[in-house]
Amino acid sequence: MQEEVENRTVNLMISTTKLTWRALVTGYRKFQQYRAKVKAGKEAPHGKQTVKKLIGQNQGVSSIDIANTGIRDFDRIAKKYGVDYAIKKDRSVSPPKYLVFFKARDADALTAAFNEYSAKQMNRSQKPSVLKQLSRFKELAAGIPAKVRQKKLERDL
Repeated sequence: MQEEVENRTVNLMISTTKLTWRALVTGYRKFQQYRAKVKAGKEAPHGKQTVKKLIGQNQGVSSIDIANTGIRDFDRIAKKYGVDYAIKKDRSVSPPKYLVFFKARDADALTAAFNEYSAKQMNRSQKPSVLKQLSRFKELAAGIPAKVRQKKLERDL
């Protein structure tokens, strides 16, 4: 393993020494342009972001209501599908709702993600609660009488 690392290091050194001065300057300029683009914010963010950034990308925005029970689950599924989205809490309703804003071009991906999320929620509602099962088994275990052990040794001579 160590030999492979050393060989790669030597190969890297040899390939960098073959670079010309012009190639180095060009590479450095490209790197500066990239850094300037990132600092200027021209690089579009992906995944979860603020509503302001999402609207600022000028690609059209749509929204869906979602219950507050599984927002973390929805985050995981949306990341899996590569959807650019923003979550905003709607406090005007007494039990607060969450609005999921997403790009219009991500509608198909979000539909698939939302279908998977809803299927996961339905499966969760059908499964019995582990804590309820545990409390039921505790009650059953408490109702079983304990064994009475008698320690008698019979000695025959």
